Amino acid sequence: MIYAAVMGLGTIGSGVVEILEKNKDVVTDQLGQELEVKYILDLRDFPGTSFEHKVIHDFSIIEKDQDVKVVVETMGGLLPAFPWVKACLQAGKHVVTSNKALVAAHGTELLKIARENQVNFLFEASVGGGIPIIRPLYRCLMGERIEEITGILNGTTNYILTKMDQEGQTFEAVLKEAQELGYAERNPEADIEGHDTCRKLAILTAMATGKEVDYQEIHTEGITDIEARDFLYAKQMAASVKLLGSSQIEGDSVHAWVLPVMIGRNNPLYSVCDVFNGILVRGNMLGETMFYGKGAGKLPTASAVVADMIQAILHMDTNVEMGWGEEKQEIASTATAKFQYFVRLKGEKEELLKKAESVFGPVKAFALDGEELEFAILTETMEEGLFQEKLSEFPFIKFIRARLS
Repeated sequence: MIYAAVMGLGTIGSGVVEILEKNKDVVTDQLGQELEVKYILDLRDFPGTSFEHKVIHDFSIIEKDQDVKVVVETMGGLLPAFPWVKACLQAGKHVVTSNKALVAAHGTELLKIARENQVNFLFEASVGGGIPIIRPLYRCLMGERIEEITGILNGTTNYILTKMDQEGQTFEAVLKEAQELGYAERNPEADIEGHDTCRKLAILTAMATGKEVDYQEIHTEGITDIEARDFLYAKQMAASVKLLGSSQIEGDSVHAWVLPVMIGRNNPLYSVCDVFNGILVRGNMLGETMFYGKGAGKLPTASAVVADMIQAILHMDTNVEMGWGEEKQEIASTATAKFQYFVRLKGEKEELLKKAESVFGPVKAFALDGEELEFAILTETMEEGLFQEKLSEFPFIKFIRARLS
């Protein structure tokens, strides 16, 4: 019998307990022995449930019980998650987490402690929910030099942008609907401002480079400025707008950013809609491959947690080589990143279009029916810094980066 503890019986934690009960035979077959949750740490008591006798409120019970070999952390946030996870690793226990904030902020230190104590700190569920992506990066693609990771990494923002695209609704209306459906939190800032995607991208970039990535150095913009009419223009270009997290890796140089980007129908991520996530990985030998599925949700995410639990137990006395080291990965300035640019301009079209062509070079022009004092241009590819300098000469309404060529 192998004993585990679950810290935090919220959406994901309760999903872990449910899977371990319903798929007990599957898990037992994989391990060759039974896996049982001995403790559930939570502030609540859960009277009348089948597991109320396992509920505890004192973390030290888990820390000191030598029978507990695997600890699942699904509390979220950094406190008390970080000190408790650290204590578990130092006590010689394997730790599995779905907490992207914890991994992005303290993953380097926790991975080091796990190595020193010959245990494992595993976090498949921290990126992409139930989509396998962390393990493929350090197992299936271990012979590849990763050149790019670009993904739709947040289901809430993808749902909002999909509804705006397909139904012409406003951002505010769709956000309210997403909150009513439970796709968006009451305070949706982490999602709609891109912070959630940023942390996940930092983890993926660290996995790809083998170096620590400070998520605070990744240029991040959200979707709050995207309007329904942006999609009307996009349709004229056979395109849509998606919130992307992307890392382009060229030797020691890494460009990493989180931005709303206009992409065309030939892009594999174009068809990733609703609450689904898609992660495109390009290797120097393999080329492009894409991972697609439900990036969040109780059981999909819990499934990834359980898989990590099994992985940890199968390597009970061995640290699995994965993750990254203490060397820091520098992130290149976004000013040197290259995009096309979709720009909405206000004023007389003929005059402004001539000026745009003289400043930006060849551009394509687009207009909406009945609109006389606004039109849009699409530039060729150029560096961000150069574009920003040129843009200052125009009465622009807004711009969106694009990758259409």
